[in-house]
Amino acid sequence: MAGVGRRAWAIWSLGVLAYTVAVFQRASLGVAGLDAQQRFGTTAAVLSLFGVAQLGVYAAMQIPVGVLLDRVGPRRLIAAGGLLMAGGQLLLATATGVPGGLVARVLVGAGDAMTFISVLRLVPAWFPARRAPLVSQLTGILGQAGQIVAAFPLVAGLHGAGWTPTFAVAALAGVAVAVFVGAALRNAPPGVTMVTARAEPGARRRVLVDAWREPGTRLGLWTHFVTQFSGNVFALFWGFPFLVSAQGLSPAAAGGLLTVLVVAGMAVGPTLGALAGRWPLRRSALVLTIVLSSAVAWAVVLLWPGRAPLPLLVLLVLVLASNGPGSMLGFDFARTENPAARLGSASGIVNVGGFAASLLLILAVGLLLDATGSYRVALSVQYLFWAAGLVAVLRTRRVLRRRLGVRIDPLPRAVVRRLAAARA
Repeated sequence: MAGVGRRAWAIWSLGVLAYTVAVFQRASLGVAGLDAQQRFGTTAAVLSLFGVAQLGVYAAMQIPVGVLLDRVGPRRLIAAGGLLMAGGQLLLATATGVPGGLVARVLVGAGDAMTFISVLRLVPAWFPARRAPLVSQLTGILGQAGQIVAAFPLVAGLHGAGWTPTFAVAALAGVAVAVFVGAALRNAPPGVTMVTARAEPGARRRVLVDAWREPGTRLGLWTHFVTQFSGNVFALFWGFPFLVSAQGLSPAAAGGLLTVLVVAGMAVGPTLGALAGRWPLRRSALVLTIVLSSAVAWAVVLLWPGRAPLPLLVLLVLVLASNGPGSMLGFDFARTENPAARLGSASGIVNVGGFAASLLLILAVGLLLDATGSYRVALSVQYLFWAAGLVAVLRTRRVLRRRLGVRIDPLPRAVVRRLAAARA
């Protein structure tokens, strides 16, 4: 990536570090799910409310945070998010009842909501447009390293030092990142003024309405919805209990598979970013491929008589590794179809999709699991989400392509090159 200065990479790396810590804080309860049930003396359905509360706040705050991001810039929001997550983890460290645990996860969700789209906002400010899809993919993938920290060191801490010291250290990490970001992160290169929306309430409303009316934003929302929820819920909440309780794996083996998911995603992400940058009108084909392969992989695992063999579980994890990178294509749709002054609002709208689907799926799985005692039945509810998301993607894609005035299939190479150049 010649032509990009060292300072741009340094600023971006700091943003990725903040996002990595946010993912760690977000995923920490997922790998601690069985310990949490014992600590709080609750059922799977009640414990799922922790995840629903966390992701519900995250999703609900995306649009307000996006509007605020267009006004104040990434640095303040990333630092504030780190402090909120630290407060949530400190409260979780000392909580002994369900109400305290719920409040703690609400704080984590609120801080997490401020982080990712703020880090993404740094990309167009510090990197040329032709590099943005790949750098955005790298942002999402490298940030997922926080799941590795959650899968191994956090589990080791829980089984070694115990609940309170482990989550207290997690809180300290949030404070450290917030201080670092406040001191060193910059919203834009020296001499460059970040494009912001006007401050009047009416103007902010218009920016949000315009972002929603843009079919590229809505296609991004539904892309995020349909690609993210399966891998997200597996990694953050139900994957670890499913692998241990339903598939009979040891906690170490289950943590290893979650690590494989992250590492494999790191390989998939840059490839998707490069393909999206080269063929922007083929991005939806990538989305459809990811969704269909995920649905098929889950069908094989859920229909397997008895416990699925380890190679099949590895295959499932490798397929789910494409879900996170696939959801990043939603932000790329929003970026290419919106002006800079409303990118935060558009990104906030997009980010609602996958996390709204995730929190609904977490709750549905928890309710079905308590009602039937079967992970096979509970996880089959995913197919309803895939069906709804695919219909919405196909309909919104048709609207966008009609507006662009191009045929859906096949597209002449000259049209692809011309539109790709226009968006570069």
